[in-house]
Amino acid sequence: MAPFPCSRAVTASFFLVSAIPIALIIGLERTKLATRSFEYESRGWLRESAKWDEAKGRFIVSLFEGGLGEIPVPTASKPGTSVLEERPLVRDPDIGSGNSSLGLLLDPPRNRVLVAVADVAGGSFAALACYDMSNWKRVFLTRLAGPGDEKSLADDVAVDGEGNAYVTDAKASRIWKVGSGGELVKEIRSSMFRPKKQWYRNLVGLNGIVHHPDGFLLTVHTSTGTLLKISGLGDHDDAETVEEVRFVDGRGLAFGDGIALLSPTRLVVAAAAPSGRLVESRDGWRTARVVGTYVGPLHRLATSVTVKDGKPVLSHLLGGGFPRRKHLLVEAVFSPF
Repeated sequence: MAPFPCSRAVTASFFLVSAIPIALIIGLERTKLATRSFEYESRGWLRESAKWDEAKGRFIVSLFEGGLGEIPVPTASKPGTSVLEERPLVRDPDIGSGNSSLGLLLDPPRNRVLVAVADVAGGSFAALACYDMSNWKRVFLTRLAGPGDEKSLADDVAVDGEGNAYVTDAKASRIWKVGSGGELVKEIRSSMFRPKKQWYRNLVGLNGIVHHPDGFLLTVHTSTGTLLKISGLGDHDDAETVEEVRFVDGRGLAFGDGIALLSPTRLVVAAAAPSGRLVESRDGWRTARVVGTYVGPLHRLATSVTVKDGKPVLSHLLGGGFPRRKHLLVEAVFSPF
């Protein structure tokens, strides 16, 4: 058969078009970050979440291939001057192959780590795992959903003052409440969790979540960019009141992912673009406004936030390099509007 007459032109066009984003990525990788950063080597391409462990001077990271790792930061180390090393902490065979460790939370009062576990590709498994930080033995593994249940994606976790955990489901837009001992207490559902009828407005639902010191939850809905306040947290059904936090500036939190409180009145939101937003409320989170943004390495995709020395540090999903992947933790310095 004679070759397609335009095959050379098509091939040339393909390589030309492909070269443009590759060149952009290479350029972005070579661009020196304007803020403090921690670069670390890992064996995995994907890292969903990282949290700063002040007591041990290290970051704890969730492994997309399952498990937990640590990134020790030497006391004398200056950010951006050396490449740090990820070390394995937890490999839990009971979680099962193909399941990923996603959002995690350090719970210092109880000396434990909580991590959301999910079957990202199939949506057929969701769990909350808890580990003792003194010996990394598992405290509990609570199954939240399994084969035959509604499709799910356990994404992030928050904990209240009594040790109850709240896990967001980014697929079904619900919140699981798990007691301090690992017992599944209830599911929290609300029509506010699925505010739009269009399927694409619920493609990624409830995502980052925090427990506010005044006793309520804040969670972001990724596809709509809404921030929700959940009050009246009780064990019986329908105890909660769900309200949308109104953005007086009309900006919202489009593509919002992991979140963290800088203070009772300030919230940091990681996102695909911009990399980070600083949100402020002066009325108990009835209303809020975006007071600053940070644009970091967008091609790396910021997915979580932690607070180190009072400053927000963004963790990025994608690593680069071979055979060792390099990942970035970047301090977010916000530009005011």
